[in-house]
Amino acid sequence: MSPSSGTAPTDSAWAVPVLMGMVFLSLIGFGVVVPLLPSYATVFDASPWQVTMIFAVFAGGQFFGELFWGRLSDRIGRKPVIIGTILACSLGYVALAFAPNIWLATLARLFAGFFSGNISAIQGYIVDVTSRDRVAARLGLVGAALSLGFIVGPILGGLLARPELGAAGLRPPLLVAAGLCAVAAVCAAVFVRGHSPATGADRPGPFQAIGDALTDRVLQRLLATTFFSFAGISAMWSVFGLWGAERFHWGPREIGMAMAAIGVAAASSQGLLSGWTSRRLGEARTMVICFLLAAALMLAQAAGPPMWVAVALMMLIAAAHTLTQPATAAMVSRAASEGQQGATLGANNAASAVSRVLGPVIAGVAFASFGSWSPFVLGTGLLILAAAMGWAGSRALDQRLRDTERTTRDAEEQAAAEARARAANLQSAIRSD
Repeated sequence: MSPSSGTAPTDSAWAVPVLMGMVFLSLIGFGVVVPLLPSYATVFDASPWQVTMIFAVFAGGQFFGELFWGRLSDRIGRKPVIIGTILACSLGYVALAFAPNIWLATLARLFAGFFSGNISAIQGYIVDVTSRDRVAARLGLVGAALSLGFIVGPILGGLLARPELGAAGLRPPLLVAAGLCAVAAVCAAVFVRGHSPATGADRPGPFQAIGDALTDRVLQRLLATTFFSFAGISAMWSVFGLWGAERFHWGPREIGMAMAAIGVAAASSQGLLSGWTSRRLGEARTMVICFLLAAALMLAQAAGPPMWVAVALMMLIAAAHTLTQPATAAMVSRAASEGQQGATLGANNAASAVSRVLGPVIAGVAFASFGSWSPFVLGTGLLILAAAMGWAGSRALDQRLRDTERTTRDAEEQAAAEARARAANLQSAIRSD
């Protein structure tokens, strides 16, 4: 696969590992908040739906961020976008640390979410410097870095938080997260080289990018796959702290350790298995099998198993779901127009973000109305829908690629025939002379 935007970076051997480390460090800041969510309910006297809103608005900010930053990275280059957004994330965690009430805490999360919507720029860089046969595996490494950050983040949140001290006791992990984001930005500035953006590409506006994707018969199915899958998985994650507190009387420490175990499973599956499964099963089969497996496991979780079984089920759900993400992103990148990988991946990540707004809101209402089991049943249905849309999208993509190959082959054969005809006419003219 040729680079899709301008001149490819010449230091890809160093840039990719550094970007993995940067994603890891920045995602610590996201994971560190999860064990703190039940404490916000106490500190700010917030209801369950208000607590899940802290989770949801982060994804709402990511929705707009993914539309904006992916397109901007196509236009001005990946490096400045990546560095600037991570520095802004650092400020967002500082603002959350000193938020005096639930509403300003929610606003701080919205701000941080917008600047965290930079994954499409990082994915775009990976696509730029990677051959087509290795895209899924390298995007899997991005996902593994996300999962590793999600391991360390909850541990920091659980170990550093002192909820008995009130709001002040929630500040240490958030300030550590802010510092780690700043470290990530410095690493990117030092080790990742910039490159020239593509020229001459017809770049859609930020909302036009997702509009164009939704009118494309391939991308609309793939974006629907992303939407339903993340709506289902976020319905589970958004109530995880509340669920653990209600079912097993967990505090921040226990929630953080459980999240770390789940993150290990997710990171291991993406880092070790994503490339292998895509090569052996194909991207489409990997998606469908893993979505259906995660749905079955989530339904078992709704039955209320004992604590250790519940944690094991969560680990398997996370492992199965994370295997679907690089396969989906690889297919989206292949369906994108030349020079628009960043914008199209941004549209895909925006679909993920908006689903992570709706999923937690619905899950919070269901949790309060029907009980702790209901978000898992909701997630099961959404993952089944994701499997159906993923299969339909993969079939449409295969058909498009076959049609493109046939058109190219026909054009080459026609050009060859015309060249032969011109040569024959020239020879005939020479003989006539």
